[in-house]
Amino acid sequence: MQFQTTIFYNRYSLFTNHLNMKKVLTILALATVASTMLAQTKEITLEDIWQNYVFYPEGISNIRSMNDGEHYTVLTRTGIDKYSYKTGEKEESVCLFSSPDMKKLAKPMPPIESYEFSKDEKKILLSAEFEPLYRHSGVSTYYVYDVAAKNMKRITQEGKQRLTTLSPDGTKVAFVRDNNLYWMDLATLEEHAITSDGKVNEIINGTTDWVYEEEFAITQGFQWSPDSKKIAYMRFDESGVREYTMQMWGDLYPENYKYKYPKAGEDNSKVEMWVYNLDKGKATRLLSTDKTWEYIPRFQWTNDANRLAVMRMNRLQNSMEILVMDDVANGSNHFYGLYGERCDTYVEVPDTWRFITVGKGKNAKEQMLITSEKDGYRHIYLYSIDGKLVKQVTSGQWEVKAVCGVDEKNNTIYYTSKESNSVNTDLYKIGVDGKKKQCLNHSGLGTYSATFSNGCKYYISVYSNANAAPTYSLYNAQGKLVKTLVDNAALQSKMKEYGTGHKQFGTFATSNGTELNYYTIKPADFDENKKYPVLVYVYGGPGNQQVTNSYGYNDYYWYHMLAQKGYVVMCFDGRGTGGRGAEFKKQTYKDLGRMECEDAIEAARWLGKQSWVDSERIGIWGWSFGGYLSSLAILKGNDVFKTAIAVAPVITWRYYDNIYTERFLALPQDNAKGYDENSPLNFADRLQGNYLLIHGTGDDNVHVQNSLDMLSALEKAGKQFEFRLYPNKNHSIYGGNTRLNLYQLMTDYILRKL
Repeated sequence: MQFQTTIFYNRYSLFTNHLNMKKVLTILALATVASTMLAQTKEITLEDIWQNYVFYPEGISNIRSMNDGEHYTVLTRTGIDKYSYKTGEKEESVCLFSSPDMKKLAKPMPPIESYEFSKDEKKILLSAEFEPLYRHSGVSTYYVYDVAAKNMKRITQEGKQRLTTLSPDGTKVAFVRDNNLYWMDLATLEEHAITSDGKVNEIINGTTDWVYEEEFAITQGFQWSPDSKKIAYMRFDESGVREYTMQMWGDLYPENYKYKYPKAGEDNSKVEMWVYNLDKGKATRLLSTDKTWEYIPRFQWTNDANRLAVMRMNRLQNSMEILVMDDVANGSNHFYGLYGERCDTYVEVPDTWRFITVGKGKNAKEQMLITSEKDGYRHIYLYSIDGKLVKQVTSGQWEVKAVCGVDEKNNTIYYTSKESNSVNTDLYKIGVDGKKKQCLNHSGLGTYSATFSNGCKYYISVYSNANAAPTYSLYNAQGKLVKTLVDNAALQSKMKEYGTGHKQFGTFATSNGTELNYYTIKPADFDENKKYPVLVYVYGGPGNQQVTNSYGYNDYYWYHMLAQKGYVVMCFDGRGTGGRGAEFKKQTYKDLGRMECEDAIEAARWLGKQSWVDSERIGIWGWSFGGYLSSLAILKGNDVFKTAIAVAPVITWRYYDNIYTERFLALPQDNAKGYDENSPLNFADRLQGNYLLIHGTGDDNVHVQNSLDMLSALEKAGKQFEFRLYPNKNHSIYGGNTRLNLYQLMTDYILRKL
């Protein structure tokens, strides 16, 4: 039945672009209903999901195109293997981790976790033994492998490094250690210190502070110039940022771990852009943040080795500009404005920002490709290097998701988008002139991503839908299938055995007429004449999407496990979420929580009107922003929600970091109402149902301080609740048996209280 669902999607994919949202979602619902299986199925257990990983799909790790555009490499447990794009067949092993030379370096050789080729592909940078610092960063041991000589060197014996990166010419590396930036000549393995003033919780060189990493998604604070002669880098002075202290448990006396965390309204790091000239051994400061321009969220070299582009934003993040420094070789800080964007709410940091060469020979010109929401939806734009708009490449009332590849030779851009509807992600190609657009969806509706060869002659597409595991397929640029690389047929068969594969999509209208997307997972033997308890999952944060036609991984199977126990699981995307344009997303500006909570209550009221719902048994759960909403919903919606689970919730926005919070709420001193009015702390006395609060004490993102304040408010109001701490666990609450324990806790609570 599951494979019939896939056929159903394919049949309708040819004309879905011409259907409106509601009709498309109806088709999806009909297709998924058709896959409901009434035969006996295996019982899903938490051990299957979180201990044995029975449902984890196969994949391909670290795909890298080679320079010739005819071959690609992948990382395996035993080495780096080289494949032909033309056939999809393996040709050789470029590097074997079991080689005698590697065994001499480490006994046993630690598992290699990532790799990077030098520009000439004569050397490979390998990393191993990763140790996390925060959620998105850490230190590793690095090695350089010589492809021709088949030997390997460890980069340094001075301890692990961060962000080790090969120079474009492959003769050097740069890395960060102990908050200082270094470069090394690979021929001699001699280190050269670029900075020496790095100090924990004071000065950072070459990488970023906690809040930049978390909210601007940037950790690498340095870049080699294209000619390998210069390194542009960031310097953070965080000495004026206030510290947050977490106790780390386990020893006789717990350790107090302190790090810089700027909360809403508090001071940020002062950031500077520097450039280091290797030949001169000299560093020059180029640019600093100030009261007007608070942030530098991005920087990169253009195709010219003497031209550096720097993006900066103001504190409220409603103004952004890109500057070009065009005489960096001489240490000049002369710059001009390439691009600017302003908004009454906030400007998103571009998902794509890159420099490309358009045209051939004497007509070749360097241009900037950038995505922006300036017309109300995220689209692709081209600008000349002197800042003039060349072309808005895509347009329409739908969003570009990502730029996957650029074929500069044939002036073609490959991208994913929400063009068929907001729950899908489609694959397209289009000319840089905005013409000859072509949909490359090869398996019907669902979610696509793609990795392109150098020159874009081939691409490897990953496709899944809500009830089908990911498939990896190799195509040529015309969209013709070369080979299916991974089909996950065994997992698809296993899904059938366990009775999964019946997630249904739809929309419902709120009382103010807003159509919201949702999905449900129902028992395989669902009977409309029966009454079922419902658990609502919510996230709801700005720009986030949970209702997507894509493979759901672990929670998908947890929801099916609950369905086997007689529950219906429902998830919706309310106002303020993504995929539906800037106006829909930004309507919650300066007022986080109000609309989102209203929509959660509306979802519960809509559910209560359905003939198959037991309106006295509707629960809600969420994590992080979703934990904030589930907490607020059971308090404001105490007449519709019986039970709520909140994992690692924000309880007051005054406790959260300033880049995220001020982007959506402005400064607390200017918008106290927006910060305080929708805090669950104000509604603790309204608790009528069952409330389970969960937090990790080592959460560096949403501090346990939030949950502790919620406990105090509930105790003061004389309310009963349940609470679970996970010692030393961070925002993701994982490691060892932790996830299994967490989901057992939540499952037991649902069975007891809902």
